[in-house]
Order: sequence, then C-alpha cells, then structure tokens
Amino acid sequence: MALTGDEAGIRPVFTIAQLKQLGRGALQRYRKLNTYSKLFVWGTVLLYATLATTLIVIGADRIGQTLYNIAQKASHHPLGAVFLFALFFIISFPPCVGHTTLITLCGYAYGMKGFPIAAGGTLFGSAFTFIVLRLLFSKRLRRWSESNEKWQALETVIATKGMPLIVLIRASPFPPWVYSNTLFASIQSVKLWQFFLATFVVFPKVAIFVFVGSRLASLSDGEQRSHMDTTTKILNISISVGGVLVAAVASWIIYRAMRKEILHLQGVPPEIDELAAEAIEEAEEGAPLLGPHRESRDRYDGSSA
Repeated sequence: MALTGDEAGIRPVFTIAQLKQLGRGALQRYRKLNTYSKLFVWGTVLLYATLATTLIVIGADRIGQTLYNIAQKASHHPLGAVFLFALFFIISFPPCVGHTTLITLCGYAYGMKGFPIAAGGTLFGSAFTFIVLRLLFSKRLRRWSESNEKWQALETVIATKGMPLIVLIRASPFPPWVYSNTLFASIQSVKLWQFFLATFVVFPKVAIFVFVGSRLASLSDGEQRSHMDTTTKILNISISVGGVLVAAVASWIIYRAMRKEILHLQGVPPEIDELAAEAIEEAEEGAPLLGPHRESRDRYDGSSA
C-alpha cells in the first residue's frame, strides 16, 4: 500500500525529533559533569581527532604495517604477554578506557593464542579493581548508601533478583566496562565471588574481539596481504566487521533485557525499579566511590519499610 504524503512525512520528522532529544540529553549530561570529567571528555575528543588526522596524513597501510611490526616484536619478547596482562589491571580502574582495544591488541599480537591473556587479564584485573575500591572506599560507601535513594533502590533490586541480574548487568555494554567494575564494588550486597563468576559471561565477547584482532593483523602485514587474493581480503574484512557487528547487536539485546528485568521486577514497587535503572545509567559518573558525595532527599525510606 502506498503511503500518503502526510504518512510519508511522519517518519523523518519523528527521527529528527528523536535525534534532537538525544542531543539535548547528551548536552544536559555534559553540563552535570565536574571540571575533571569535562576535561576528560575533551581530551578523548582531541585524541580521536589526532588519530583520524594521523590516519589521513600518513596513510592506513603505513600505520598498519608499523603497528604490526611493533606487535610482532612485543609478542616475541619474553615479557610481552606479562606486559599485556598487567595493562588489564591498569585499564580496569576508572577513568581509564581501552578494555576492548586491549583485547583486540591481544589478538593482533598473538592471534587466538592471545585469548588466555585477554580473558585472564579481564577476569583478574576487574577482581583486583573490585577489591581495592571496596577496601579504600568502605566508609564512603556506607554514607552514600544511607543518603542516596537511587542507590538504595539499586541495592534492593539486586538483592531481590540476585545472581541472574548481576550477570545481566555485567554482560550489558552499559555502564561501560571500567564503570561496571566501580558499580559492583559500590553495591554492598554484591559479593566478590558473585562478581568474579559474573565476569565469565563476557568471555564470548572477549573471544570475538581477539579473533577480530587476529584478522586485522593479517590485513596489516604487507607480506601476508600480498599473498591474499581479492576474495580472501574481502572475506577477512567481512569477518572483522561482522564480528564487531555481532558483538554490538548482542550487547544491545542484553542491555534491553537488563532494563526490562529491572523495570518489571515482581515484588518491587515500580518507583523503586525506576530509581534503580537511573542509578545504573548514572554509573559512568563513578558514584558513589569516585563521584562527589552529594546528599539527596530520602524518598526511599517509605517504600523500603
């Protein structure tokens, strides 16, 4: 059936309205950031702008070959694997970023043999972060839990659902990896063994990006690339892009499932579900362990009684 002129014009307007809403939301979140967080945002933008400029000026082939040569030297160094493994402990602390990039680098340097390095670093690096943050900020954590209604709601929801919800949140792409570590360290009801076991759920994603890294390495090396026919090159590129897309789609599905699970939890009032969902969305602020401690009105005590 053909669309009328009015019907055909609805979708573009709706899409533009959505984009405007997202833009306003992003701007509001940016304005709420403190000075250090704003500097971090602009530093990240500058970094990516510099990388893009370098890529254009120098060329993808030369950069790829240089990175491949460095990766090969690192992989043949006796302490190369130890160095990569240690980096996972560093990037697991906020505000560091680069978890997915480091996983891909393991595949880039070691092929699929880099999976144990990436998986082990992911598991033990995040557990180390959990322990350190929980020990250093235990008093701050208690003060925050007593005063912040959203965090009280989140603790109630997680305590009600238990391990299944912990696994869903851990597998979700939001909050980002490093702030997910902070989030779980902030929730007193989450035990170390639960956090440790829940981290295993990200291993399929780790395997995908290690594999993508191995394919990118073969495409970066001029010698290997020269022995590939066009079909092989296209296949390697397609596999790399497809792997990233599969991981992205799976992450989005998990994120939707996580929100649905939180917002429709049986036995918990809807307003508590909403506050819990908001607490997760604000986790990138590092609260309560790394964010500014702010008192909030206690609207929660009546619901939790």
